[in-house]
Amino acid sequence: MKTTEADSNYNALEKMTVRELLTNINKEDKTVPLAIEKVISKIEKLVNVIVKQMKLGGRLFYMGAGTSGRLGIVDASECPPTYGVPQGLVIGLIAGGDKAIRKAVEFAEDDTQQGWKDLLQHKINSKDVVIGIAASGSTPYVIGALEACNKNGITTACIVCNVGSNVANVSTHKIEVVVGPEFVTGSTRMKSGTAQKLTLNMISTSVMIKLGKVKGNKMVDMKLSNNKLVDRGTNMVMAELKIPYKKANKLLLKYGSVRKAINSYKV
Repeated sequence: MKTTEADSNYNALEKMTVRELLTNINKEDKTVPLAIEKVISKIEKLVNVIVKQMKLGGRLFYMGAGTSGRLGIVDASECPPTYGVPQGLVIGLIAGGDKAIRKAVEFAEDDTQQGWKDLLQHKINSKDVVIGIAASGSTPYVIGALEACNKNGITTACIVCNVGSNVANVSTHKIEVVVGPEFVTGSTRMKSGTAQKLTLNMISTSVMIKLGKVKGNKMVDMKLSNNKLVDRGTNMVMAELKIPYKKANKLLLKYGSVRKAINSYKV
């Protein structure tokens, strides 16, 4: 039996108090970072490959179904505003298309051909990297896409929560984060989903830093898309250049980014 489908370590959940439920869920969640720690060396290798490919003009694709697909889309959608990279550098694809982001599309994940078709819509090529995300490691949509990528010389990887899964078997870079049985048996949106989210955070953040999108510890290329971010950017400029808030704000708004504002400053 797959670890993700194994019976929960807890029983009679309906008889637990709310405090017991919350405490036990939290207890299980604490094990997730420790599971990821065991595969950091594999994540490291994948990040180095992605950085190399992106410097050659490649892109990063996430592919999944259900929760896994949604997590990939969330991570991909946050890269442009956070790091100022263009739309389309990191792309999230979900079985069933965009409507599946909000509502489940029946049997969409069972189509072994659609994943590759979705990639072709984006003119996938050998410079790109495709990461299949599947808690169970058995999603046909993902497996079919990765198999096609392998045949076409495209770098493949996966984030799964079982060992020796079919998705891992067709991936060059295998990230298998085994978090054990879910609190509610088979509910992989819980620990498995958390493991996938944390791993995606690690991958995209590390890639963007190595691509030069962070200076010190600041998001110097972030898009100034709301007042909060304008204020954050102003404070960055103010701290870096040792100038008053008003002057920093004026400089930031003139040049449109923290990096440009700092680089253009003349005493």
